Amino acid sequence: MEEEINYATVVFKNGHLPPKENKEEPTIYDDVKPKVPAATEPDGEAAASRSVFRVLAVFSVTLCVLLLASVGVIVYVSVVMNQQTATLSNLTAENQQLMTERSVLERETEELSRTAGNLNWTLGVIMKYDKFPVSEFCPEKKCQPCRTDWILFEGKCYLFSSEDLQWLTWNQSRKYCQGRAADLVVIDSLHEHEFISNHTKYYYDWAHGYWLGLYETVDKYWRWIDGHNDTLGYWIAREKLRGDGRYVLLLPGRRLTASWNKVGFMYNKFICESDTLTR
Repeated sequence: MEEEINYATVVFKNGHLPPKENKEEPTIYDDVKPKVPAATEPDGEAAASRSVFRVLAVFSVTLCVLLLASVGVIVYVSVVMNQQTATLSNLTAENQQLMTERSVLERETEELSRTAGNLNWTLGVIMKYDKFPVSEFCPEKKCQPCRTDWILFEGKCYLFSSEDLQWLTWNQSRKYCQGRAADLVVIDSLHEHEFISNHTKYYYDWAHGYWLGLYETVDKYWRWIDGHNDTLGYWIAREKLRGDGRYVLLLPGRRLTASWNKVGFMYNKFICESDTLTR
């Protein structure tokens, strides 16, 4: 703001104009002072107020800029997070779909593997025959695990010598079974022995029974025809055992764990065992 300058008026005492002289005397002026209105004269408090105002204004502007920037960042982060959440959701759904498809493929693969194994098993059974008895395994063109008149038990087929079959020696009985892609029965457990005993019946006298696939070796071991030594030992009372026999009979009607007798050359019924056609 420009300051207003006032000049003082010079007044002489006699009221007349001064005489003119040859030399002009210099005009003397009073001290010149700027005329400042009392109301606008600055002081320290006003200056401090203006300084604080300017600081507050700058702070407010800065704060507004920061708030706007923060809002922008929050909006941007929110948009990015929403996009990432949508992407993650899509990936999760795709992953779940892939896992489901993998599970289906694994089940199908397992089923195909099982089917292939069953077919290979059936083929192996068929290959044991010189002439496969289709009519016995597949009457009316519907195949079954065991041949007609054979009994299925826990994955095996059993033939119990019937009334119309003649009695045979141990070796003759084994040859008869082998002619049907089977062999004399091998007993592996008390459970199987119970099943076999329940399908035998008393005939002729107490000494006759059913041949088992168990025999005595030259070194005095009782061995099953599949090659393993017997560990069951379901023998009848010792005083009733024949001392010259090398082959084992199952005597019907006896106590389950005391029903075997060893005999030699003798004609009896027999029990054949074979694999099932299908698993």
